[in-house]
Amino acid sequence: MANTDDDRRPKYQRIADSLREAIQSGEYGPGDRLPGENELMAAHGVARMTARQALSVLRDEGVAEARKGAGVFVREFRPLRRRGIQRLSQQQWGSGRSIWSADIENRALEVDQVTVSEEAAPDRISAVLELADDETVCVRRRRFVLEGKPVLLATSYLPTSVVAGSAITQEDTGPGGTYARLAELGYKPVHFREEIRSRMPSKDEAARLSMSSGTPVILICRTAFADEGRPVEINEMTLDAASYILEYDFDA
Repeated sequence: MANTDDDRRPKYQRIADSLREAIQSGEYGPGDRLPGENELMAAHGVARMTARQALSVLRDEGVAEARKGAGVFVREFRPLRRRGIQRLSQQQWGSGRSIWSADIENRALEVDQVTVSEEAAPDRISAVLELADDETVCVRRRRFVLEGKPVLLATSYLPTSVVAGSAITQEDTGPGGTYARLAELGYKPVHFREEIRSRMPSKDEAARLSMSSGTPVILICRTAFADEGRPVEINEMTLDAASYILEYDFDA
């Protein structure tokens, strides 16, 4: 009999797929301990390395997490559904709500690291914001933590000539955030562009996001434009890929 595609999967992958299906079916719930290496070796007749690889697949996918001295457990953190269109609507930030409130429902969000500074603009930023050679930018760096789990690093760049003296240069930008303040300054965002890429994290990114080894990051670069196509903000975001679902919902 000819082998099927499933038969040709490596043994560790078949074990990982079986465990994933058990998690998805509810056999193992959030916080439950998964079978350990010894149990998998006995159940599937495989070597320890094969059992270890199977569990590593689930950890790398963000489905499971290892707890030192205790084993591997189903991850309790529920991925954040990032609603890419609804969150940027004027109805959202124009009414004083954070764009994050479109994503988090009633979950606890904290911005636990915030720095704001005036800096020389990197070349790539200066080019997109169409800055003069000696023009500086206001740089806002933040780390977002959801239910105790770091999920996002964000760095925003705005022309100093636009935002000087405004709440945008403070840690707390007030109701509606940066976009509401830009609107008050006469630079209301009317158009957004997001570019999305993915790669493996740097050592610093992995540490700041408390990421499991092998998990990639999603890179989103958003540019906000005011009237007449004037770019007024660039926001470079680094997301823990295991913590996010990117949702784009629009009419045909």
